[in-house]
Amino acid sequence: MFDPNTPSVARTYDYLLGGKDNYPVDREVGEIFIQKFPGAVRIAQDNRACLIRAVTYIASELGIDQFIDLGSGLPTADNVHQVAQRVNPGARIAYVDNDPIVLAHGRAMLEENDNTKVVAADIRHPAQILEDPELLGLIELNRPVAVIASAILHHLLDEDDPIGVIRAFTAVTPPGSCLFVSHFRTLADPESAALEAVMLKAFGRGVWRTDEQIGEYFTGLRLVEPGITACARWRPGADPGELSTYQRLIAAGLGVR
Repeated sequence: MFDPNTPSVARTYDYLLGGKDNYPVDREVGEIFIQKFPGAVRIAQDNRACLIRAVTYIASELGIDQFIDLGSGLPTADNVHQVAQRVNPGARIAYVDNDPIVLAHGRAMLEENDNTKVVAADIRHPAQILEDPELLGLIELNRPVAVIASAILHHLLDEDDPIGVIRAFTAVTPPGSCLFVSHFRTLADPESAALEAVMLKAFGRGVWRTDEQIGEYFTGLRLVEPGITACARWRPGADPGELSTYQRLIAAGLGVR
């Protein structure tokens, strides 16, 4: 149920990206990030730009035309369906989220796009998602599928079994499918520890993981070059130069089955 007095990860992220679909409580948390951690906005920007590059690569280089976007968040510029359908107008995208505001905005924006659906579900329950009639009416699981987990898995605690969640999806997708993950990573330094503390206080959950732990999501898959690296260094169009400490805290990888 929607509660405007409780901060939302999706709406706070929207605020950091300059969006308008947020409330005072979300902006308050966003300002904590901005004031205490001046690189927080750049983290959000790097993650979004990396997602755009990954979806473009998946649609163009891998030729995949089906996407399941887990924990998709609020609509922004260059959503997954917009990026994929620029490459292939017939690309199909199923967005999955359980935030009421995300669902309302997503459905309003996508109501005229027959190749895009919004599925109301908690990603911690993959069987529910994979049996959803809306998803199965759009996504053909006997053909290659791209599973997108952009900046969502670090919101799952270890007891939520994020690796099990991801494997539930990769287990039912055929050869030729792929998995994209972006994730906050710990560098065993004060900056990442401080950011994690803010997230835990604001949202009650959040787990920074090492590159090795992030790599476990890709067990059985072939990592596309450059492997797991900072989002800003994942197949950029131009050399990003020396990265700030903050930029190094958000990493990404793409694995192909």
